[in-house]
Amino acid sequence: MNGHELSAALKSGRRAYGTLITSASPLVPDRLRSAGLDFVFIDTEHIVIDDHDLSWMCRAYAEMNLVPLVRIPEPDPYRACKVLDGGAGGIIAPYVESVEQVQALRGAVKLRPLKGQKLIDALNGTKVPGDSLASYLSASNKGKILIINIESVPAVRNIDRLLEVPDIDAVLIGPHDLSVSLEIPEQYGHPEFDKTVRFVIEKARASGIGVGIHYWESLEQEIEWARCGANLMVHSGDLLLFLAKLREDMGKVRSALGDQALISDQTVDPI
Repeated sequence: MNGHELSAALKSGRRAYGTLITSASPLVPDRLRSAGLDFVFIDTEHIVIDDHDLSWMCRAYAEMNLVPLVRIPEPDPYRACKVLDGGAGGIIAPYVESVEQVQALRGAVKLRPLKGQKLIDALNGTKVPGDSLASYLSASNKGKILIINIESVPAVRNIDRLLEVPDIDAVLIGPHDLSVSLEIPEQYGHPEFDKTVRFVIEKARASGIGVGIHYWESLEQEIEWARCGANLMVHSGDLLLFLAKLREDMGKVRSALGDQALISDQTVDPI
C-alpha cells in the first residue's frame, strides 16, 4: 500500500493494519514482508532514532509498500517537513489540542514547501495559489499522510473544531496520555476510557476521516473498537510482541523442567 492508497482507505472506512517499529536493525524490514501489514508506525517522540537511521528506515519500508508513518516529538511543522524530506510517508503529530496546531501541520504536510506569508495566505484562504503552483503542490505532496494524536481531555472537548480543518487523513488516540488526562492512568478497561474512545471514533468517522488507537493490552478490545468504526489499526509493537512471546516461552520451558518461574511485576513503559 502506498500513501495515496492508505489515505483513500482511511477516509473510506476501510481498515489498514500496522504496528509500532522501534528497531533500527537492517534485518527487520525484510522480515516484515510476510506479516500482513499496510504501514509501519515509527515513533520518534519516545524512542531515540537519529535522522540518518530514520531516513533509511522510511525509504526501506516505502520501497516495500509499507507506508512509514513517523510520529514527531512535538506538533512542530518544521520538524514535520524535515521528516518528510527524509522519506516519511506521513506524519503523526503528538498531543494536538488546537486548530492552530492542526493548521500549521496541514501547511507542512499538504502544502510543502510553501512558507512564510505565502503559506499563511494559502491556509487562511485569503490568496489561493494559482493553477501552476496548485498543480505543483498537489503533485509534490500526493499521498503524504497527516494524522493527529488525540491524547487529552481538551483535545476531545475540541474535537469538532479540530476535525473541521481540511486535509486531515486520520486521528490516532494515544491511550496512555489520554488515560492520564482523564485521571484514570492506565485504566484502559475503565468505562470512562472506553466511552471516550468510542466518542472520538464516532466523531472521526462522521467527519469522513480515519481513526485508530495504538493498543497492546487486549486483542478483544482492539477488535471491538474496530467494529465500532476504528480503521487505523496500530497493533502493539516489535518490542512488546517480542517480550510477550519470550515470557510465554520461558514460562513454558521452566514449568516443563520443574524450574521455579522468575516472578516480576516489571512492565514495559507504554508509548
